[in-house]
Amino acid sequence: MNKQYIITGIGTDVGKTVVSAIVAEALQATYWKPVQAGDLDNSDSIKVEKLTQNVTVLPEAFRLNEPMSPHAAAALDGVEILPENLNLPSVNGNLIVEGAGGLLVPINSEGFLYADAFAQWELPVIVVSRHYLGSINHTLMTIEVLKNRGIEIEGIIFVGNAHRTTEEVIMNNAGVRFIGRIPVVETVDQEFILRQAESIKYVL
Repeated sequence: MNKQYIITGIGTDVGKTVVSAIVAEALQATYWKPVQAGDLDNSDSIKVEKLTQNVTVLPEAFRLNEPMSPHAAAALDGVEILPENLNLPSVNGNLIVEGAGGLLVPINSEGFLYADAFAQWELPVIVVSRHYLGSINHTLMTIEVLKNRGIEIEGIIFVGNAHRTTEEVIMNNAGVRFIGRIPVVETVDQEFILRQAESIKYVL
């Protein structure tokens, strides 16, 4: 049975792309990031391709020049992103879709959010959380939005060192599955990705 997941973060810079690479490697999946805004020469797709050995990386549906919210970057580029232009790619096998810096990031100026796209795609979501002041609130809000929209939650992956009290509060209130923990290291390379992929592949 094929496994297809969306990876979303509780905000920006929580380790979502690294987790996407790890999960994609663990499943030997196809990876797709639908919208890349800015940093086109070192995009998330390029990073995942460099970090993995057994992953097929698809081109983005939209490549926008400015590093800002997709709706604003698209407007500057004179591009209109419509829901019907963000259909899931047809792949044989496992698929990992990487979102942006949060569920309520707008994709276009008509109010179409990443959460709307996730509901449209009907795939279970893996939430990436990282500990910082306010992360309990951000994590539980992310879970709440997903549940309120009827989007299936596969589980949560924490990035960084364990923080028992924070994680207990999150897990007790979220009511979702703990998938694993990814450490923060100075250098993220293929060896690191392979090692972490091996550690979580049996729980995906």
